[in-house]
Amino acid sequence: MALRGTLIWLCSLAVLSSIAASDETLHQNCSSQAQLLERLSADLQVVIECGGIPLSEWSAQQTAALLVSMRNLTDTLHKHQLKECQGAEPQKCPGAEVPENGGLACVTVANKRYCKPLCNHGYDFGFLRRSRLYDECSKQTGYKWNTQYVGGNKLAVCNEASIQVSGAKTAYFPKDQDCLTTKKSSHLQDSIMGDLTTELNSQGIQGELQFACLVCG
Repeated sequence: MALRGTLIWLCSLAVLSSIAASDETLHQNCSSQAQLLERLSADLQVVIECGGIPLSEWSAQQTAALLVSMRNLTDTLHKHQLKECQGAEPQKCPGAEVPENGGLACVTVANKRYCKPLCNHGYDFGFLRRSRLYDECSKQTGYKWNTQYVGGNKLAVCNEASIQVSGAKTAYFPKDQDCLTTKKSSHLQDSIMGDLTTELNSQGIQGELQFACLVCG
C-alpha cells in the first residue's frame, strides 16, 4: 500500500508539474512537433497507468486548464482524421459524410469509390441495409453517392439502439472496440478493410485496391 501511495504521489507530481510548465515551454515545444507528440503520448500513457491520481491534489484552475487543452487537442485531431480520405480517386466524387457514433471504410477499385458505413456497438442504422453493404460513387453514378438519403453525401446515420438489426453483421464494430479503438490497431483495421474487400469480391468487384482508409465520426 505504501508503494502504491508513493507511485500515485509521484504520478500526481509529474502531471501537475507538466501542466505548470506548459506555458513556459510552449514556444520551444512548437519548434519540434515530432518530439512534442512523442512526449505527449508517453505522458498520457503514464497518467493512464498511474490510475488513481487523487483529484484533491488538483486545483480547480489546473483541472480546467487540462480539460480545455484536451478538448482543443481532441477537436484538432478529430478534424484532421476526418480528412484522411480526401484526395482519393475518382476526384470528382465528393467526400462521403462520416456518421457520428460510427465510421466509414473506403477503397477505390477500377476508378470507382466504395464506402462502407459502420456503427459502433449500441447504435444502429436509420434505414434497413442488410443487403446494402457499401455505397458507390463513380462515373456510372454521375460522380454522386448512390445513398439512401436524398441528395448530399450522407450515407448512413447511426442512432442509439439496444439491438442492432438493420445492417449486416460486419457493419458494426464489436463491443468494447469502437471505430477509434479499431483504427488504433493495424490488425483490427486490416480486419475491417478485409471484410470490405471480401464483400466487394462477392459482388464481382475485383482489382487493385487503392486509397484505402478508415475514418471515425
